[in-house]
Amino acid sequence: EAIVTSEELGQDLEHVEVLQKKFEEFQTDLAAHEERVNEVNQFAGKLIQEQHPEEELIKSKQDEVNASWQRLKGLALQRQGKLFGAAEVQRFNRDVDETISWIKEKGQLMASDDFGRDLASVQALLRKHEGLERDLAALEDKVKALCAEADRLQQSHPVNASQIQVKREELIANWEQIRTLAAERHARLNDSYRLQRFLADFRDLTSWVTEMKALINADELANDVAGAEALLDRHQEHKGEIDAHEDSFKSADESGQALLSAGHYASDEVKEKLAVLSDERSALLELWELRRQQYEQCMDLQLFYRDTEQVDNWMSKQEAFLLNEDLGDSLDSVEALLKKHEDFEKSLSAQEEKIT
Repeated sequence: EAIVTSEELGQDLEHVEVLQKKFEEFQTDLAAHEERVNEVNQFAGKLIQEQHPEEELIKSKQDEVNASWQRLKGLALQRQGKLFGAAEVQRFNRDVDETISWIKEKGQLMASDDFGRDLASVQALLRKHEGLERDLAALEDKVKALCAEADRLQQSHPVNASQIQVKREELIANWEQIRTLAAERHARLNDSYRLQRFLADFRDLTSWVTEMKALINADELANDVAGAEALLDRHQEHKGEIDAHEDSFKSADESGQALLSAGHYASDEVKEKLAVLSDERSALLELWELRRQQYEQCMDLQLFYRDTEQVDNWMSKQEAFLLNEDLGDSLDSVEALLKKHEDFEKSLSAQEEKIT
């Protein structure tokens, strides 16, 4: 009876399970003694049937034994119920504690101030964070189930209702906190990603501008018309490539302006990079225009040299014609020479237009 009337219900799930095991041993012992009680009843019945002179005393003792036995079984059932209830409460406490422990462990990861140093590291952190968020989504069902279990236990175990409510509130507080941390970290990682994306575009564009400037400055001025034409064609190809990058410059500028409009934590750096990008683009266009003018001037000069050389060659040939002292020795030969001279004068007029 001391076992079944004990008020000890355990301090934790492990302790309760130890008590339950001891109680199961007691129940086995109790079941073993039921046969002995039955034997007592059978013997008492026999004595009464034989009209034993102590019949009243026998009946009294039989009733006393049966009453004690039933009371013991009743107390055993009560004790079994209490231990079962205690196990339910302690199992709930353990599940809540384990869940809170997991939440706090993940909370330390959420509280990290590492938001990446470049695009690749930010993308890796985002993937890791998305994995944590999937874990949280899976945990949400468990939190809901524990809250429902808390409501049920408060109804079935009113004595423990206040303690269960404290546990429930502790769980909810930790759950809300990690959800807030997760949302804040995700937002900060997105901010970091947008910044690193912008900086990567900035580096790509400024590097390309440097390469393009080197290409534009690489060619020496030509020494003939064909070379000058080739320079102008190649220079126009450079302009085509510059025009093809206009969308990239526009996109980078829009990304930077969006960061500034959102009040990004790196706004000062973004503003500085936008200014550099604008200056680099303007400098590239100015350089291209300067070289275009130089190449066109080179073309004009080479055309002048070519035309001058052609005129010089023509005049040299015609001078030999004019110095010829052959004036003809017959009418036909004189007429032929006159015809040649007229052709020369026409050619001279054409060359004069070209020279002037």
